[in-house]
Amino acid sequence: MRDLNKFVAELVGTFVLVFAGTGAIVVNDTFGSITHVGIALTFGLVVIAMIYSIGEISGAHINPAVTIGFWVAGRLSRRQVFPYILAQTIGAVLASLTLRALFPLHITLGATSPAGAWWQSFVFELLLTTILMFVILRVSSGSKETGVMAGVAIGSTVALGALFAGPVCGASMNPARSIAPAIVSGSTQHLWIYILATLAGAIFAVVIDRAVISPIPADESTKETEE
Repeated sequence: MRDLNKFVAELVGTFVLVFAGTGAIVVNDTFGSITHVGIALTFGLVVIAMIYSIGEISGAHINPAVTIGFWVAGRLSRRQVFPYILAQTIGAVLASLTLRALFPLHITLGATSPAGAWWQSFVFELLLTTILMFVILRVSSGSKETGVMAGVAIGSTVALGALFAGPVCGASMNPARSIAPAIVSGSTQHLWIYILATLAGAIFAVVIDRAVISPIPADESTKETEE
């Protein structure tokens, strides 16, 4: 199967992301030793690790919203979108199933849910994903999150979002990260927020990116130079 190595890389990368990230939440709930800051750093650090590990293979999307964003931006072929998302979702579900086996009494397995009104979390997730996707588009090459500083920039953005928005909405920014623990734990009431908002945020980021990099018309460029 063509590109099988890419799909396997996405499966493995998303597994590690969800296992480490939501695992930090579960461990903190169980033992109380990680704290909110520790959870945010775990998500950021695991993203950095996965980008440097599989970025050259699959691009290290490990996030369906990022895959959709790259496709809308014209950086990923349509035939790769579904296999990427399927691989990411399978990897995430396997991670949540592993955590369920390890912590059978934990109720949510790190599933995301609004702390306040649904619309508040929707807006947070939309904006957080927009920021994340915009950073990814600016530091990536084609559909691949590669480069010396790409991992640090993207991982830091994930950690930043989790630090200040985690208590409000869970700071998912990733449909697979929310889908897996929600399905395995049965906590699906607000799952739609974390699917629609993140996908919309990724697409919105593409619009912003195009506006930022659009070339300045010759006459305006000349005028700015003269001024």
